[in-house]
Amino acid sequence: MNLLQQVLDGLSSGSVYATLALALVLVHRSTGIVNFAQGQMAVISTYVAWTLYDAGVPVWGAIGAAIVLSLVVGALVERFLIRRFEGGEPLAAIVVTVGLLISVNGLVSLIWGTVLKQFPSAFPSGGVGSGSGGTIGYGTLGTIGALLVVVLALNWLFRHTRLGLAFRAVAANPESSALLGLPVGRLLMLGWGLAAAVGALAGCLVAPKLYLAPEMMDSVLTYALAAAVLGGLNSALGTVLAAWFIGVVENLAGTYVSFVGGDMKIAVPLVLMVLILLLKPEGVFGHKEVRRV
Repeated sequence: MNLLQQVLDGLSSGSVYATLALALVLVHRSTGIVNFAQGQMAVISTYVAWTLYDAGVPVWGAIGAAIVLSLVVGALVERFLIRRFEGGEPLAAIVVTVGLLISVNGLVSLIWGTVLKQFPSAFPSGGVGSGSGGTIGYGTLGTIGALLVVVLALNWLFRHTRLGLAFRAVAANPESSALLGLPVGRLLMLGWGLAAAVGALAGCLVAPKLYLAPEMMDSVLTYALAAAVLGGLNSALGTVLAAWFIGVVENLAGTYVSFVGGDMKIAVPLVLMVLILLLKPEGVFGHKEVRRV
């Protein structure tokens, strides 16, 4: 397999990682929390979409319904669970999201079982070839297109709207935001709801490339966290670029570096994450937050 095909395959993998990483960035930018349950929330949304599709709903209709339902559920999770721990010790919120991860995983297994299921692709089969011998599938092109739409939408939301400014203010200082009259509670609910909706899209785009199972997003979450840290938790575009970079590097390392191979590829994002935390904790495309005392 030639070098170009390895790069294209890496971009395909990176697009999978980027979909979930965007949900992590969204919930962090709007609430200041890293949601370790984001992957499992995406999984349960994907199972809902699969159930609707299995009942006869067209695939795009099933995905759209799952996204809308996820927005509502994400908002409710923030209102009745996460809010009790916001504003306290950061470690408490992290522990709660890890507990939520475990709980959702168990719920999915209880309702749908652990047997692998085939999730339909929202894009046609086949791909586009190049004169150099590389081929990129329509599914990958569709995923990249969806990613770009989400990135542009998030960039417009946070940089050019009052709602985005309010999200950033609440994430930075909810107490001061409340004193200024901002509806902090509703903004936090909306932030979690939007992140859950993006996560649902991520799950529905990832499932056809992998498989539908309760642990589907476990490894993807590792890569997504690495992409968010490398690109910057406050940069949606940086996160996507970092995810593509990780996908290409791990693919090349697994193919051309003998001691890495297929089994050690997971070490690539972990090494990159450690290095960036040591050298530039805010991420390559991120910026330091300056808080007034």
